[in-house]
Amino acid sequence: MAVFPLSGALLLPEGRLPLNIFEPRYLAMVEDSMATGRMFGMIQAEPGAPRGASGPGLYTIGCLGRLSSFSETDDGRYLITLSGVIRYRVAEEIDMQRGYRRVRADYTPYLRDLVTEKPQVDRDALLGAIRPYFLAQGIEANWAAIEETSDSMLITTLSMVCPFEVPEKQALLEAPDATQRATMLVALMQMGAHGESPDQRPS
Repeated sequence: MAVFPLSGALLLPEGRLPLNIFEPRYLAMVEDSMATGRMFGMIQAEPGAPRGASGPGLYTIGCLGRLSSFSETDDGRYLITLSGVIRYRVAEEIDMQRGYRRVRADYTPYLRDLVTEKPQVDRDALLGAIRPYFLAQGIEANWAAIEETSDSMLITTLSMVCPFEVPEKQALLEAPDATQRATMLVALMQMGAHGESPDQRPS
């Protein structure tokens, strides 16, 4: 399948990621994906990983997304929304097609992603971590909407939109389940609210 390497852009199962596509190779990727099931994978480049023949070294875990909305601008860009389906492990990278990268993906470690599970979350701790973190980061929020959002969707959305470092985003992606992702998310927000530097944060 096609993969879109984009560091700092996290897609999680059941999440929705808006993308502005303008590079020719990724315009081609979207066009090809529209014709073959509307799927492609998001993945991050791994900081410090050796560069390969196809480009920067990639993490081995990404998330498959389905093109759930699509529009074209007057200047030829594609504005799309990718809906997260299931995480995958890169089994191997294969030859590029029309300039974009492709992999063989193994989904078997993440089949539970296809079943919605209610996470065990300390709601008070989660909400209590959001306000100081958003204040420290200068993020404005609709607090009424946040308080009405389910635990599962709140964890997914915050993990995707908060401006964490690339390794932190990857750690959230690789968390075994939503409960452990929530624990990690709260810890990251608490540290971010106190202005801790990335090398003081969990790897």
